[in-house]
Amino acid sequence: MQHLEINSNQIDKIKEISKEEKKFRIKNLELFKASGFPNKRIEDWKFSDFKNIIDSNFEKLDTKKASSDINKIELLEDFEHNNIILVNGNLYSSNFDYEEKNKIKISVCDTNIDYKINKNPLVCLNNALAENGYSLEIAKNYKLKKVLIIYNFFTEDTKNKILNNKNKIKVSENSELHVIEFTINKSRSKFINNVYENIVLEKNSKFKNIFIQNEKSNGFFHKFLKSKLSTNSDFTNLIFSSGLRFNKLDIECDLIEENSTCNILSALFLKKNEHQEIKTLINHLAPNCKSNQKVKNVLSSESKGVYQGKIYVKDIAQKTDAYQLSKALLLDDNAEFNSKPELEIYADDVKCSHGSSSGNIDQDSLYYLMTRGLSQTDASKLLIKGFLNDVVEFIKSPSIRKFIETKLEKQINGH
Repeated sequence: MQHLEINSNQIDKIKEISKEEKKFRIKNLELFKASGFPNKRIEDWKFSDFKNIIDSNFEKLDTKKASSDINKIELLEDFEHNNIILVNGNLYSSNFDYEEKNKIKISVCDTNIDYKINKNPLVCLNNALAENGYSLEIAKNYKLKKVLIIYNFFTEDTKNKILNNKNKIKVSENSELHVIEFTINKSRSKFINNVYENIVLEKNSKFKNIFIQNEKSNGFFHKFLKSKLSTNSDFTNLIFSSGLRFNKLDIECDLIEENSTCNILSALFLKKNEHQEIKTLINHLAPNCKSNQKVKNVLSSESKGVYQGKIYVKDIAQKTDAYQLSKALLLDDNAEFNSKPELEIYADDVKCSHGSSSGNIDQDSLYYLMTRGLSQTDASKLLIKGFLNDVVEFIKSPSIRKFIETKLEKQINGH
């Protein structure tokens, strides 16, 4: 790996780790060094050759811990909210003034989430070197009064670095948490943000997460998101990550107890040289569970969208209801969309379906709008907005929905 120089001495510099943790980190480092950055020969990366992307964009990468110094972050004023501020992955501050603070625990993340080995080379690298991130726990029987915004802030001097962060969120029994992960990138240089995030939902809990960024970014983002859902829990992930140079979300959701629900929806507008992939694995491991996946992409010149989605149904997971759909709107002949839907079913009393389609803007609809006085450009924008809007409508709060619609419209009309 000519771009990246790492050895076990870097693990020695990490403070307060046990012998078991050190052994685990060294093992993961060895696995990463043996495989290197993932390339298209790995099935899960066949549409996103990360090694080639690294070769094309970086001469050298630095894994040293990035600075967490900032002067000021302007907080959103569109609606009242709680906040957590991360600076280059480091937990900088938090504010829960709208809440009962004894119901909320926030700290620097315990980087040892578990000791399981993952086949993903970037997860191995994260397990080896991660020092930053946060841990958030919501106590039993508590519903947050206001949404939580996690400001994911990257400083101007972030350049040629690979930042490895771990986050953990636990929503305890009968509790509810709504989060907006809002990325603000002040760096105009290239860097990699490699995140492992663990979500635990206990009985009767709800967690809704919205992912969006403030503006275009030259950053390269990878997140492995692992979630476990208990009885009657509800997990919703809404993805509006347009504008990132490269982004891959690798989402693995285990429905481990009955009547749990998982929703993954995205609405992306990709422009020139932007590459985004959403990869999902939904494991139905208990009866009477539901999952719903809807991935929608609008792609303009030389952009690339990827969706790899798998639904796995265990033999005991009877009465499973699983739905998966991906749609792409191609605005240019040079745009590319790859879709790989999969079903692996071992139960016999289930309702599972998947579908995928891609094509151009419907010319009849375009003509109809133009006969009503709209220019071709305005008619196209209106159709694009309508195509993406059914994901936005999943947001119940009028103020948050308006905020997301404004950001999406800005992406459609140009940053």
